[in-house]
Amino acid sequence: MREAMEYRDKTLVCVECHQPFVWTAGEQLFYADKNFKNEPKRCKECKAKRNSRLNHPQRERIETTATCSQCGKETTVPFKPTQGRPVYCKECFQQRKAAVI
Repeated sequence: MREAMEYRDKTLVCVECHQPFVWTAGEQLFYADKNFKNEPKRCKECKAKRNSRLNHPQRERIETTATCSQCGKETTVPFKPTQGRPVYCKECFQQRKAAVI
Protein backbone atom coordinates (compact mmCIF):
# COMPACT_ATOMS: atom_id res chain seq x y z
CA MET A 1 0.00 0.00 0.00
CA ARG A 2 1.31 3.45 -0.91
CA GLU A 3 1.48 6.32 1.49
CA ALA A 4 -0.67 9.40 0.89
CA MET A 5 2.48 11.52 1.29
CA GLU A 6 3.50 10.63 -2.29
CA TYR A 7 0.41 12.40 -3.57
CA ARG A 8 -0.51 16.07 -3.58
CA ASP A 9 -3.90 17.64 -4.19
CA LYS A 10 -4.24 18.41 -7.87
CA THR A 11 -6.61 20.83 -9.62
CA LEU A 12 -8.41 19.42 -12.65
CA VAL A 13 -11.08 20.93 -14.93
CA CYS A 14 -14.47 19.23 -15.31
CA VAL A 15 -15.33 18.22 -18.90
CA GLU A 16 -19.02 19.04 -18.30
CA CYS A 17 -19.20 22.31 -16.35
CA HIS A 18 -15.62 23.44 -17.16
CA GLN A 19 -15.05 24.42 -13.53
CA PRO A 20 -11.87 23.54 -11.68
CA PHE A 21 -12.10 20.89 -8.97
CA VAL A 22 -9.58 19.38 -6.57
CA TRP A 23 -8.52 15.76 -6.94
CA THR A 24 -7.27 15.13 -3.41
CA ALA A 25 -4.21 13.13 -2.44
CA GLY A 26 -6.53 10.62 -0.74
CA GLU A 27 -8.56 10.19 -3.92
CA GLN A 28 -5.34 9.71 -5.91
CA LEU A 29 -4.24 7.03 -3.44
CA PHE A 30 -7.63 5.31 -3.83
CA TYR A 31 -7.26 5.40 -7.65
CA ALA A 32 -3.74 3.94 -7.37
CA ASP A 33 -4.92 1.18 -5.01
CA LYS A 34 -7.70 0.26 -7.47
CA ASN A 35 -5.25 0.39 -10.39
CA PHE A 36 -7.31 3.07 -12.13
CA LYS A 37 -5.19 4.56 -14.91
CA ASN A 38 -7.15 7.73 -15.79
CA GLU A 39 -7.72 10.85 -13.76
CA PRO A 40 -11.35 11.77 -13.09
CA LYS A 41 -12.96 13.86 -15.84
CA ARG A 42 -15.89 15.27 -13.89
CA CYS A 43 -16.33 17.13 -10.62
CA LYS A 44 -18.34 15.36 -7.92
CA GLU A 45 -21.55 17.27 -8.76
CA CYS A 46 -21.42 16.51 -12.51
CA LYS A 47 -20.47 12.87 -11.82
CA ALA A 48 -23.47 12.50 -9.49
CA LYS A 49 -25.82 14.09 -12.06
CA ARG A 50 -24.45 11.85 -14.83
CA ASN A 51 -24.80 8.69 -12.71
CA SER A 52 -28.34 9.69 -11.79
CA ARG A 53 -29.25 10.15 -15.48
CA LEU A 54 -27.66 6.82 -16.42
CA ASN A 55 -29.34 4.91 -13.58
CA HIS A 56 -32.76 6.58 -13.91
CA PRO A 57 -33.24 7.80 -17.46
CA GLN A 58 -36.22 10.13 -17.76
CA ARG A 59 -38.28 9.49 -20.83
CA GLU A 60 -39.60 12.66 -22.28
CA ARG A 61 -43.38 12.52 -22.24
CA ILE A 62 -44.83 13.48 -25.60
CA GLU A 63 -48.40 14.75 -25.92
CA THR A 64 -49.65 14.53 -29.49
CA THR A 65 -53.01 15.73 -30.79
CA ALA A 66 -54.76 13.12 -32.93
CA THR A 67 -58.21 12.22 -34.24
CA CYS A 68 -59.84 9.10 -32.79
CA SER A 69 -60.05 6.40 -35.47
CA GLN A 70 -63.38 5.18 -34.05
CA CYS A 71 -65.49 8.23 -33.11
CA GLY A 72 -63.59 11.03 -34.91
CA LYS A 73 -63.17 13.12 -31.74
CA GLU A 74 -59.95 15.12 -31.35
CA THR A 75 -57.86 13.74 -28.50
CA THR A 76 -54.34 13.82 -27.11
CA VAL A 77 -52.21 10.71 -26.78
CA PRO A 78 -48.96 10.23 -24.80
CA PHE A 79 -46.99 9.00 -27.83
CA LYS A 80 -46.25 9.85 -31.44
CA PRO A 81 -48.74 7.88 -33.55
CA THR A 82 -47.37 5.50 -36.18
CA GLN A 83 -48.68 6.10 -39.67
CA GLY A 84 -51.24 3.51 -40.69
CA ARG A 85 -52.03 2.47 -37.10
CA PRO A 86 -55.36 3.48 -35.49
CA VAL A 87 -55.43 5.95 -32.61
CA TYR A 88 -58.29 5.97 -30.10
CA CYS A 89 -59.56 8.50 -27.57
CA LYS A 90 -59.62 7.36 -23.96
CA GLU A 91 -63.30 6.33 -24.07
CA CYS A 92 -63.00 4.30 -27.30
CA PHE A 93 -59.75 2.75 -26.09
CA GLN A 94 -61.45 1.64 -22.83
CA GLN A 95 -64.43 0.21 -24.79
CA ARG A 96 -62.11 -1.75 -27.09
CA LYS A 97 -60.05 -2.95 -24.15
CA ALA A 98 -63.21 -4.12 -22.31
CA ALA A 99 -64.49 -5.92 -25.46
CA VAL A 100 -61.25 -7.90 -25.74
CA ILE A 101 -61.40 -9.18 -22.15
